[in-house]
This record gives sequence, structure tokens and C-alpha cells, in this order.
Amino acid sequence: MNWQDEGFLLSKIKFRENANIINVFTNTHGKVSGIVYGGNSRKIRNFLQISNKIFVFYNSKGDNRIGYFKTEIVEAISPKYFNNKRKTTSLLSLSSILNLLLPDSQPYKNLFISVEKFLKDLDQENWAVNYVYLELYLLKELGYDPYLEQFAKNLDENSNHKTVEIDNIKYQIPIFLLKKKDNKIIENKNLSVALTFTRNLLSNKFFLPNNLIFPKARIILENYFNWLAISSEK
Repeated sequence: MNWQDEGFLLSKIKFRENANIINVFTNTHGKVSGIVYGGNSRKIRNFLQISNKIFVFYNSKGDNRIGYFKTEIVEAISPKYFNNKRKTTSLLSLSSILNLLLPDSQPYKNLFISVEKFLKDLDQENWAVNYVYLELYLLKELGYDPYLEQFAKNLDENSNHKTVEIDNIKYQIPIFLLKKKDNKIIENKNLSVALTFTRNLLSNKFFLPNNLIFPKARIILENYFNWLAISSEK
């Protein structure tokens, strides 16, 4: 089997002395793993960074055997944010979640487009809001839709969140998620509630039932906004 595609690097682990096994979320082939020989060389190592967009040439001798990648850099995304801990953490968080939850070799073209747009808009002021919406979209793509529009009635305009029950579990949902998306700047305390909400949904629907460990980077990202929310209230 031979094909070529572009995608985002989700993970890499060292394999033997000078190779890596990588997982790539590709445009038309979904999440695919393969071996990159020479992956620890200076030339290739410099662009095999998590979330970078790469072009891959894939070769495999059979469906039941791991294939091989030849890789080229398309866009170096992660180095742009090495000096921004929150954005760097969001990249690691997103990549980890996709790597753990996406099934192998199943196309998710609409999700790929959404991930691509999120990364493109990461310099926008509302990037963290976009991250929350991307996690909600991922839930839908994986087959679970919480139907938030059902809770949009009778909102208390004096409250920042609403307590609701979804599948017999109570959640706090920030009001901005129950309204039509706009360009207003969302306060850190509301972002904190939103990240807690999507984390709980992801955990209850996918991570806990499948005995998966929730990504550390995602917890750190949420903690950043918790700390910012607490600091702003002092």
C-alpha cells in the first residue's frame, strides 16, 4: 500500500537508534502510525515537533504490518509558540486527545478542517474559546452530541453559568456556550468553567469507559485558566 498525504504530527516515540514511530492525523486517511527512519537525525528531528504540519509518503507491505513514512515539513507550527506556555500546552493537549481518541485509518475530513482552522487562528485573541468549541466538535465527530441548544431557554442573564443534567450527570455550562457564537472576549473564569465542562464530558464519555488516562497537558491547560481566573478576582 502506497499513498501520500498531509497531516499534523500527534505523537512520536524513539524506535531503535535512529528512528521514530509517529502518529499523524492526515487529511484523507485519518490517524495513521508509521516508522520514520532517520527520525533522530538533526535534519528530520528539527521539524518532527508535535502539531507541526507535515507531508508524508506512506509505504506498507500489508494491512496488518506497520508502515513506513518519508516526511517533509509543510508548516512549522509549534516553534511559533515556544515562548507562550498556554498556547504550547493547547497544542500538546489537542494532539494528545486526538492521538488517544481517534480510531486508526478512519477519515475525519471535517474534523481535519476544524483542526487546521484552529491552528491557523491561534494568534487570535479568542483562541482559547476556539479550543473549547473544537473539543465540543470532536465529541460530535466521535458520535456523542450533548445537544447544548436544549439548555438555551430561560437563561439567567445575571449568571455566568447554568447547571444542567446530561445523561443523569450534572454539569456546569458557561452561558456563552449556550448562546450563538460571537466575537466577544470571554473572561478567564468562564473559560475555566468551559474547559472543566468539556473535560468532564470527554472523561465520562470516552476516557473512563475505555480506561484511558486523561492527557496531562489538557489538565495543565485547564489549570492555567483556573489560576488566571482566581488571580483576577484577588
